[in-house]
Amino acid sequence: MSGGIRDWPEDERPREKMRTKGAAALSDAELLALIIRVGDATAKQSAIDLGRELITRFGGNLRELASADLAEICQIKGMGLAKAASIKAAFTLASRFRDRKLERLDRFTTPRQVFDYFHYEFRDSRKEYFLILLLDGKNRIIRRVQISEGSLNQSIVHPREVFIPAVKESAAAVILVHNHPTGDPSPSSEDIAITRRLKEAGEIMGIKVLDHIIVGDGEYVSFVERGLL
Repeated sequence: MSGGIRDWPEDERPREKMRTKGAAALSDAELLALIIRVGDATAKQSAIDLGRELITRFGGNLRELASADLAEICQIKGMGLAKAASIKAAFTLASRFRDRKLERLDRFTTPRQVFDYFHYEFRDSRKEYFLILLLDGKNRIIRRVQISEGSLNQSIVHPREVFIPAVKESAAAVILVHNHPTGDPSPSSEDIAITRRLKEAGEIMGIKVLDHIIVGDGEYVSFVERGLL
C-alpha cells in the first residue's frame, strides 16, 4: 500500500481535485477525508480509507453519521477525539447555516415548505423536539424557538412556554413544529390534545396558531390540511 494520499497522482488527491473540478466532484469519502485530514498510519489507512469506513459503519450514507455522537465515531479504529470532533463540528456548522437561512426567509406559505426545511434537520434525530416559529403581522418569520426536547406531554409543552417568547417578540402568530423519531408523522392523541390547548390559549392572548407540522421520514402531517386545527 502507498504511504498515503500524498503519494497519489496529484489530480487524484482530494484537495487538488476540489481545486480543479470543484467541491461537487468529490465523493462523500473524499469530503470526509478533507475534514479528518490524516489517516491511520498504524493500520496503513489513508484519510479516504477512514472516510469510506465511516460511511460504511453508519449505514452507507451521511445521515446516520450526522446523528452519531463523539463516542460512537471514536469507536472506529483510527478515529480519535480530534478527528471525531472535526466531523461533528462540520455537521453542526451545516445545521447552524440552515438556521440562519431560516431567519432571512420572508415567510413559509405552505405546510410543505415547512416540512422541506425541517426534514433535513430532523429526519435522523433520535429525540423528539418541539419548536415554534414566531411570525409577525404579515406572517414573516421573526425567529424559531425550541420549546422542549424529549417525548411530548402537556406538562412540558405548556402554553406559557410557547407564548412567553411570542409575547416578548410581539409575534402575531405561531407555527408549531415537531418531529417523530419513529418516522411516522401520524399525530397521537397527545399531539392533538396539546395542539387544541395551545390554540385555545393563543385565542385568549390574541396570538393565532396557524398550523402544527409533524415531521416524519419523508412525509409530514399538517393539522390544517387534515382539518385538525
